[in-house]
Formats: sequence, C-alpha cells, structure tokens
Amino acid sequence: MRALMAAMASLGLLAAGAGQAAALRPDQVQFRAIYKELVETNTSHSVGSCTEAAQKMGARLAAAGFSPAELTYFADPAFPKDGGLVAVLKGSDAKAGAVLLLGHLDVVEARREDWTRDPFVLVEGRGASDMKSIDAIWIDSLIRLKQAKRPPRRTLKMALTCGEETDGAFNGASWLATRRPDLVRADFGLNEGGGGQLDEQGHREAMTVQVGQKAYQDYHLTVTNPGGHSSRPRPDNAIYQLADALERLRRYVFPVRLSDTTRASLTPRAARGDPVGQALTRLLADPGDAEAARIAMTDPDVNAILHTNCVATQLAAGHAPNALAQRATANVNCRIFPGETVEETRQALVRLIADPGVTVEATDPDKPLAVPTALDPKVIGPMRALSTKYFPGVPFVPAMSSGATDAVYLAPAHVPIFGVPGIFRDADGDGVHGLNERIGVQSLYDGRDYLFDLLKVYVGG
Repeated sequence: MRALMAAMASLGLLAAGAGQAAALRPDQVQFRAIYKELVETNTSHSVGSCTEAAQKMGARLAAAGFSPAELTYFADPAFPKDGGLVAVLKGSDAKAGAVLLLGHLDVVEARREDWTRDPFVLVEGRGASDMKSIDAIWIDSLIRLKQAKRPPRRTLKMALTCGEETDGAFNGASWLATRRPDLVRADFGLNEGGGGQLDEQGHREAMTVQVGQKAYQDYHLTVTNPGGHSSRPRPDNAIYQLADALERLRRYVFPVRLSDTTRASLTPRAARGDPVGQALTRLLADPGDAEAARIAMTDPDVNAILHTNCVATQLAAGHAPNALAQRATANVNCRIFPGETVEETRQALVRLIADPGVTVEATDPDKPLAVPTALDPKVIGPMRALSTKYFPGVPFVPAMSSGATDAVYLAPAHVPIFGVPGIFRDADGDGVHGLNERIGVQSLYDGRDYLFDLLKVYVGG
C-alpha cells in the first residue's frame, strides 16, 4: 500500500491533465516535454533504440539554436540502434576548461504485463528515475544556457550514450573515451549515482554525492568431468566439486579497505552508536579489527562498501537427469574496490577455492579499472553549499557507489566523474530496475532547480 500511494503521489505532475500543466512554470512545461519524450521512447536493449532517442534530443537542441557543428551523432555500424549524441556549448574563455555532463539513454527491460501501467508512458515509466530524469535535466539546462543573454565562461559538454544497462554490448561511453576522447575531454564530469534518500515517511534523511565506485566484473567457474551413468556414482562429481568451491566463496570475506570517501560516508553511520556504529568506530581506527568488521558487515549497506565483494549469481550443470554431469559452471559477480585489478581478484578467488580442477576465468577482463576519485573541493564545495541552501538541515555526505555506472569508462580519458546530488528517492529506491519505476514530482523539480544552479556555478552562466 505504501508503495502504491508513493507511486500515485509521485506522479501528480505526470498525470498530464490540462489543469496540472497550467500549474507549472513555463520553463517547467518545456522540461516536462523533454522528459516525457525521453521516457516514452523505448530504449531497452531488446526492442528499443537509443539512436532514435538521441536523434529526438538532437532535434530539440537544434531547434533551440545549436548548430550542426555543435551536435555530434555517433554509432557503431554493427549496433545501429545503440547510437548516442554529444552536444557542446562553447564557453567564452578558451582557457577556462570544460565540464562534462554524462547520461545513458538505455533502460533495463520492462514487460508490460508485469507493470501496473505501460512502462513507456509517462505516468510511471521505465527510466523515469534511472536515468532519464537527469538526461532531461542536462538537455533542458543546455537549452536554457544556450538561450541566455551571454554564453557561459566555461565550455559545457553533454554525452548521451547507450549500453550502460547491458554488460557486454556496445557501450557508448567506452567508445567515446577510446575513439573520440576529444568529445568528452573535460576537467571533471557529472553523472548519475548521487542523490538524496527519503525515509519510509517521506522525510529527507541525507544527500549524497557519489565520489568513485566499484568496478563490475563477472568470473566463470567451470568444472569438467568424464561423467557416466547415474546408476554408477563416482567420487569426483562435477556438481559437488563446484558446490565445494562455492561454499568456500560463501565463507570468504575480502580484506577491509578504506578510502577518504568511504571514511567520510561511514563516519555518520558510526555516530549512531548502535552495535554496527560502535563496530565501525573501532574499524575506522583499526581496519584490521576482524571482530569489528564482522559486526559492521551485518548492515548490508556498510558491507557493500567495506571491501571487494564476490557472490555466486548463476548456476548450470548436467546434460541429462539420468547421467553424471560432465560440466558444471557458475557465474560469480564481483564488485571490486577502487584500485584493485581484475586479475588480482581472480587470483584471490583461485587461492580461496584451492582446487586446480575448478577453472576461474574473467569475462571481458579488459574493462577499465575503477579509479579512486579525489574529494575535489572545487567540485564538492558548490554542491555542499547549494545543498545547504535547497535542503537545510539535511546532512551532505560523499559516498562511494557499490554499484557501477559508465563513469568507469572515462578513466582512460582522465575525466573524474561525480554522481550528482539533488534528486531525492523514496526509501525503496523509486523502483529502479524493478516494477513501476517512478520519481517524486517535488523531488524532480527541486532537483532540476538545484542542478541548474549548480551548473551555473561551474560554468559561470
């Protein structure tokens, strides 16, 4: 019931009645039209098209005065529906550098029969929160800055890409960083990953800026065996051998790692004074305190950022119900702490499994590493100051993401990426990657105003 009420309340704006639209400011009406078109353009990997969405957004920018030279469409011929767009608003001071706005257009799959409403109609919509809300804010902000009386002092770039939600497919952010780094080169970039948290009653708890993230990496564990008839069991069973390896993984805990960002984000949690908080206080003083780590990890949110985590996510074995398995495989998904490598993590898995009969292979091992991001006061300072103005009394906390975004692909281009604060999410995360994804009306418009003011500080607009 709470989720249903939140979904209904969150989209008073999006119920598209004439009276509701009349209540909006003219600039909000323009923004809503962009947002609506984005959500209602299906960009799921199976049947959608990021290329179509990029072209629609490019048309809006062109209508606002952007020249063809300021708009760059890109796509890999092998993936014609996975195209993207880079828009550049040149600053008046060539020496002032540039700021990059990063946004992915693709969304997680959504089946109509599972949703209360059509997931590609703007009442509730797939991508409403992840991350077409921010995409729309970036586009809207570029238009408003383009149409201002004077250009910004600093150049502002926007890259709308595809492939963030589908590991192993064409990734536009990676393509830009490696093929056209000139298009995304900037002093720093802004992306998804930060934002505010509401409690179950809708009260604002905290505002975060994402500073760094873990790296996503899958590993395949494989056991092979001659097999045979199931009536003649043998001691070297592929399924049992793999199960033993996974049991060792289940019991293993990677060493605690702390960075400036995780220390900053864990300190308020430690201040609560409950058993987890007390354990964190000890752990922040001594990362080698194993008992403190054990207690602290009972909080899943704490455990997610204390160290590298690896967990089994898929299993497959056997070829017939009356035969001994000739092959057993498992996928182990790891979220690797910044600074650690794919191969170092693979070697750690090999050591803990301690069975040469279990092969451990990294899938797509050449992805960029997660690079620690510095708490740059020139970036964080304006975020904090505006957060105090817009959301007084709400703690502002730097945080490292335990998940993954396209920010990792900008490392080769040497662009530090920050997940922006500004938009509050419900306690359940607004249904991101789940059913009936949504975003609160007040949260969206407050976040839009916050982010536009933030951009004006950064670019001098």
